[in-house]
Formats: sequence, structure tokens, C-alpha cells
Amino acid sequence: MIETTTAQTAEAADTVQIIDVREDFEVSDGMIPGARHIPMGQIPGRLDEIDKSRPVHVVCRSGNRSGRVAEALGQLGYDVFSVAGGMMQWQAEGRPLVLPA
Repeated sequence: MIETTTAQTAEAADTVQIIDVREDFEVSDGMIPGARHIPMGQIPGRLDEIDKSRPVHVVCRSGNRSGRVAEALGQLGYDVFSVAGGMMQWQAEGRPLVLPA
């Protein structure tokens, strides 16, 4: 599993898939613009929503869950990165947020 920084995720947002694996109550405070919300426990049943031909950046609150999901997706052949520091780091840097639909 490879980590990426919030800055790298922000720069690549137009070319990568950003998967937010936090729970519903966590994303209600805001998500990375363009991110898709798939709670960690739902990943196995929703793999068809993640394009294997494009890089994937996985984010959670602090980086722990995203690391586990990134490791699992990597074993399935995805080009995947865990966002170091997660949404805590994203927000600490003052990066933009959107409310979930």
C-alpha cells in the first residue's frame, strides 16, 4: 500500500477516483469535491463502482481505514493510494469541502 499526500490528491482530483470510506455520519460534515462515498464495510459489495483502469485515492478520517481498504484493493489489482492523514489533514490544510448529495 502506498500513501499519498492531501496535496497530491488535490492536484490529481480531476484524473483519479477519490473514494471516501467513512461512515454516513462522518461525511455529513463534508467530503473532498468529486469524491464517491462508499463506507468501508460496503466496499466488497460495491467493487463494480470503482474503475480498475483509473488510479484510486482512498480517504477516511485519519488514514487508518483508508490504509486497510487501499491494501485490499491493491491485492485485487487496483492502482491505489491511501491519503495520509485523511480528512483531518485535509481540513487542517483548509482544503475545500462539499456536502454529500
